[in-house]
Amino acid sequence: MTALRKVLVVDDDPAVRKSFDRVLSNKGYAVITAESGEEALAKLTEEKYDLVYSDIRMPGISGLDVAETVKASRPWTPVVIITGFGSDAAEARAKAAGVTSFLHKPLSPEMIEDSARDVLAAAVEPAAKVEAAPEVPEPNRLVSIALFFVAPFIGLAYMIALPFYGFGVAAVLLGRMALSNARISAAVTVLRHVAMLAAAPFVGLAYIVLFPFIGLALLLWMAGKAATAKA
Repeated sequence: MTALRKVLVVDDDPAVRKSFDRVLSNKGYAVITAESGEEALAKLTEEKYDLVYSDIRMPGISGLDVAETVKASRPWTPVVIITGFGSDAAEARAKAAGVTSFLHKPLSPEMIEDSARDVLAAAVEPAAKVEAAPEVPEPNRLVSIALFFVAPFIGLAYMIALPFYGFGVAAVLLGRMALSNARISAAVTVLRHVAMLAAAPFVGLAYIVLFPFIGLALLLWMAGKAATAKA
């Protein structure tokens, strides 16, 4: 069951408070009223509201003070100013505070109902966009963790293998240069076999170090693909 939207109505005129209560309660809103700015601020500290209506001019704390307090603590909460004699300065201050709109007296039931519906509908849209934002896929996190642990061993494997790779490249170049001389060619062949024999333990070590982590990376990759397919 959907919770009732809570509306706080602040006005020192009891007739205005009753009008809001009667109209909005019949439309399924939970209406809470306050007859002064001081009472409104006290209620705002006790619970959260989906929408606040406040008269612009009241004894003590004004509606603009209430609006500024609401916007400072909960800027996403819409505030509508009720006024019968607004000035340009007051309207500019209200807009600077982030007030959503104004309701000008005299008020009709249609004005109250339309205002609540439109303001709350507009306030729901940003929240819906935030909820729809996609999360980072879990497989990407698994791959990042795997790479973090595998990276030092890959570096070690490169340190072991690269000198021998360079030696092999040099041997190939020398072999090509010596192809025209049979004796030198035979000597190069012998040196190549000796080099391969000497390098074999180190190449084997590189495989021993690297292969378990290649296997782990492949398993994580396959698990990530399976999780993505299920999603």
